[in-house]
Amino acid sequence: MARTTYREALREAHREALQRDPRVFLMGEDVGRYGGSYAVSKGLLAEFGDERIRDTPLSELGFVGAGIGAALGGARPIVEIMTVNFSLLALDAIVNTAAAYRHMSGGQFGVPVVIRMATGAGRQLAAQHSHSLENWYAHVPGLRVLAPATVEDARGMLWPALQDPDPVLIFEHAQLYNLEGELPEAFSTDIAHAAVRRAGTDLTLLTYGGSLGKALEAAQALAADGISAEVIDLRVLRPLDDAAIAASVRKTRRALIVDEGWRSGSLAGELMARLVEQVFYELDAPPARVCSEEVPIPYAKHLEEAALPQPGRIVAAAKQLLGRA
Repeated sequence: MARTTYREALREAHREALQRDPRVFLMGEDVGRYGGSYAVSKGLLAEFGDERIRDTPLSELGFVGAGIGAALGGARPIVEIMTVNFSLLALDAIVNTAAAYRHMSGGQFGVPVVIRMATGAGRQLAAQHSHSLENWYAHVPGLRVLAPATVEDARGMLWPALQDPDPVLIFEHAQLYNLEGELPEAFSTDIAHAAVRRAGTDLTLLTYGGSLGKALEAAQALAADGISAEVIDLRVLRPLDDAAIAASVRKTRRALIVDEGWRSGSLAGELMARLVEQVFYELDAPPARVCSEEVPIPYAKHLEEAALPQPGRIVAAAKQLLGRA
């Protein structure tokens, strides 16, 4: 087992992909000489050169469109967008072109592009750099949407994403880049299934990305009160792993969803609907959720913390679900 950080794991994933496949290249704002906005690509320009580590103009629509064109032309581009908020400038390219191309071409063409971006709040960067909009993309057929929450997934998800013949979006929570963890010498990572991060029997906590650590912290606090919480890391937001989610909830008979997105139109709401559709008669209580408050994410630290799901709120919601509030 080697100890590393989420950031370093991502860098090694890029290095491996660039070494294994000459069609792979990385493009985005500041990915080259600066080493990436989050230092993920630091050192890769010197190692692979400017043909494969390409700094782009500050135009998300322009360089995402170029990445899609390169994918259609046979390359395997990794496109880095600085933050999910800025991806909105490329919505047309992602949703109207990349996601739709296979369907609209009658299956003749795919768009094998990987688009990475930081998401989430917690660093006092205010509303324009702090939202969690991955559910917007998880709404769109034709896209695969990933949310690596561990060092192992940060290291392992990129290569299988590059093998997908259709566009894959990877959302990296900005609070995770400094996360440290153990990386096994040998492991395999799929991009299709959820993972049980903690087994339990009394209720299921369903979460992903930056909220996984908070859910695990809440589960630890609940255990001190004699409550056994199972923690499911969704990992793949589209397509959702319905079988794993339903299997856990059938066992615990209660579900609490932790989602940094806003409550209205949230991934949490979609999960609640699916639970009602699939395991309604096996539930001992209605599904519940802990989401961000319905406000643009504030700059002030105490307000930002109050707006986001926190372990204390998860614990309180879990106890209410169990009738122990």
